[in-house]
Amino acid sequence: MKTTKRLLVAATLLVAAAVGAEAQETTNITATDAKSLHEALRQAREWRRTADPRCSHGISITLKAGRYYMQEPLYLRPEDSGTKASPTIIRGEEGAVVCGEPRQRHTQLWPKEGMERLKGFDPQKRTITIATPPKEVLECVPTADQPDRQFEMVVHQRWAIAILRIKSFAVRGDSVVVSFMEPESRLEFEHPWPQPVIGGERGNSAFLLRTTELRDGIEQLVVIDGASHVKFQGITFEHTCWNRPLHKGHVTLQGGFPLVDAYKLKESPGLPWDEGLENQAWIERPVSAVSVRNASEVDFSECRFQHLGATALDYESTDGGTIKDCTFEDIGGTAIMAGSFAESPREVHRPYTDLANRCRGLHIIRNTIHDAANEDWGAVAIGCGYVRECTIRENSVSHVNYSGICIGWGWTPHDTGMTENVVEGNTVSDYARQLYDAGGIYTLSNQPGSRITHNVISQPSAAPYATNHRAFCIYLDARTDGFTISGNTTEGRTISRSEIGDNHPGPNLNFKQ
Repeated sequence: MKTTKRLLVAATLLVAAAVGAEAQETTNITATDAKSLHEALRQAREWRRTADPRCSHGISITLKAGRYYMQEPLYLRPEDSGTKASPTIIRGEEGAVVCGEPRQRHTQLWPKEGMERLKGFDPQKRTITIATPPKEVLECVPTADQPDRQFEMVVHQRWAIAILRIKSFAVRGDSVVVSFMEPESRLEFEHPWPQPVIGGERGNSAFLLRTTELRDGIEQLVVIDGASHVKFQGITFEHTCWNRPLHKGHVTLQGGFPLVDAYKLKESPGLPWDEGLENQAWIERPVSAVSVRNASEVDFSECRFQHLGATALDYESTDGGTIKDCTFEDIGGTAIMAGSFAESPREVHRPYTDLANRCRGLHIIRNTIHDAANEDWGAVAIGCGYVRECTIRENSVSHVNYSGICIGWGWTPHDTGMTENVVEGNTVSDYARQLYDAGGIYTLSNQPGSRITHNVISQPSAAPYATNHRAFCIYLDARTDGFTISGNTTEGRTISRSEIGDNHPGPNLNFKQ
């Protein structure tokens, strides 16, 4: 027995020594500011390019405590790739912050708090009618003395908002007819969904008027394009702007995706794959503070994302990769985005089978997301489009204006390539704070072999300006199919089938209550 113990101890020491030796052989480069960070990455790239022995067991770039003010994004390209045995690790000491500029400031003019209901919406004249605001609000337009202000209207549209730059007011007694700048005026009034609702179940859509500081700031901090085996650890990403509304307004289809072209079919609505389809739309991807595309095995762990104007972290296309134990707070758009959403040049409503292969095997584990979608209320906490074999597990989501965890895209019962996606053991609360047609967990389209299990989901928030009652703990929206749903709870009890919202669900949903 003593001999066996001695052998085990010896073996343990040998393993520890080997691990320690390997760790010691990892080459470390130190950065102290944004310039030296760019230089450190360039040095690592040259070692990779020349097969320098110093990168044999990995390269670690350590960010010392301090603020790294980015004038341009840090780009990681295929030449920056590591390997499984020799990864590139970018880690921060406590207090290391990669940052840009504070977000643009808004001043809400009227109403001073909350929103007011619309009086009318005219798609033909491209105008919105509202109650007449106070005189000081009508006079609050940009002037030679205050050219840095932009007067705009934020409009509530059931599952999205529109941000419309105001062109003119026409006072008609107790009403004002408002017209808007292009291109948002065309997009707002030509595309049928979403638009403001007049005469909804819970009343008309609502609006607010505000000025916005007219200033462009840096939107992106890090762009990983084509790199593999890269790990980010313990870094705070902070302060980015969102410039698009300043120049184009912001009219979206869903989930924070801006329309770049859209209109209603005027002749013979309906197409071969959907006889009820009446709208065409082309979208672009929202900008993100940190972007990952054409990548494989790129990981983020114990990082903090905060005070960001649009999307925080976006995995557009990846093979593998893990987002684990990260914190997201005060995010203007979506906190974690993943997968294709059939962005332009593709028309978004067609059925696609190839897009899910662009984002597969991503793991989103034990992250905390609080206060997302606070600039674009139609964004979400975790938003996955065309993905496959994606795992969303043990995340905590709270304080979101629309849906919490969303997976799927396409609004179709046809084969989408989406398969074996898992949403398990998450906690979702305080969602649907402003917009309905929402779910704590929200799905779209056919995803065979997927499951939603053992999540704890609060009841939807009251959403004071919602125009309908469609908000659910779990919402199986347009053509959802292929999921097994079991063991999900709300308020200490199991969520029953009758409490799960659906919209033309498929025949292959398996409920195990």
